[in-house]
Amino acid sequence: MSWSHLVRADERHSNSPVAVAPSLLACDFARLENEIEAVERAGAEFLHLDVMDGHFVNNITFGPVLVEAIRRVSTVALDTHLMIEHPDRYLDAFLDAGADVLTIHIETSADAPRDLRAIRNRGHKAGITLNPDRAFTDVLKAVPEADLLLVMSVFPGFGGQKFIESALKTVEDAARFREREGLSYAIEIDGGINPETARRAREAGVDILVAGTAIFREPDYAAAIRAIRGQ
Repeated sequence: MSWSHLVRADERHSNSPVAVAPSLLACDFARLENEIEAVERAGAEFLHLDVMDGHFVNNITFGPVLVEAIRRVSTVALDTHLMIEHPDRYLDAFLDAGADVLTIHIETSADAPRDLRAIRNRGHKAGITLNPDRAFTDVLKAVPEADLLLVMSVFPGFGGQKFIESALKTVEDAARFREREGLSYAIEIDGGINPETARRAREAGVDILVAGTAIFREPDYAAAIRAIRGQ
């Protein structure tokens, strides 16, 4: 499993070769604890937390206080995606709150390799991500310091958007580079993921699939997660 290095042994609830990370942004926040318990019972390997500041993206979600609350009730790894400006100023706050994997944007980090090392030096897993209008070459200097590469297949800010096809080439480029250079970062994709786009992403080389509405708008979370995995 090329994603298993991202989680502690006590958080590893699955032996699936492809992991699924439900995006809590799409859940019913009035029933947050129940929603978390439900997707964990349904087989989720991660919970994906979208942190937005209203500057880098045109939406505001939540900060370290809610991450800490989610950590108290969750038993799986928290895959925390910082869609914020100046991420270096907030790394410690989110790590202290309980983020297991902390991902920053190449677009907003003044020194991505430095910030990734700072996360890893705290004993956590570090991720780098790029928007759909960026090429994989834009993160070449960062990925050797990363445990995770998150490929955005929509522009971040809101759920329910249509999948952007060019993301598949980025995944393929990342998978080839990983193999050629002997690196071990996991490849994750986020945006417009449903059973069909998930199949194509898996074929391109993705290890972790982030899905929001494709899980939380379905009546059976376990069946939705299995469909995204292709099971």
